[in-house]
Amino acid sequence: MKNLKPLLVALAFAASAPFAIGAHAQAMDHSKMDGMKMDGMAASLSEGEVRKIDKEAKKITLKHGDIKNLDMPGMTMVFQVKDAALLDKVKVGEKVRFTADKADGVIVVTSIEAAK
Repeated sequence: MKNLKPLLVALAFAASAPFAIGAHAQAMDHSKMDGMKMDGMAASLSEGEVRKIDKEAKKITLKHGDIKNLDMPGMTMVFQVKDAALLDKVKVGEKVRFTADKADGVIVVTSIEAAK
């Protein structure tokens, strides 16, 4: 009987291992992967609507949904743009898809396009 108990414990552990590995894989934080680029395409696009464009200040005001790679909920806010030429691609009132990242402590729109 004394030899049976360690054997039962080992069998129970071995039988539960596949479930523990599966649960761990599901619980892994994939949010850091959202902003990664795959095959030259951004893996994380956010959606929004252009509220204001300030070309001189290189800023755009967007009413946006969640920005997953920044763990940011939807809101309306002013963003700086990486390149002022991005502002020529969109107009006020237009629905857009964009990417944003943190650079030097500031959130910057790095790409933007009219939503189709």
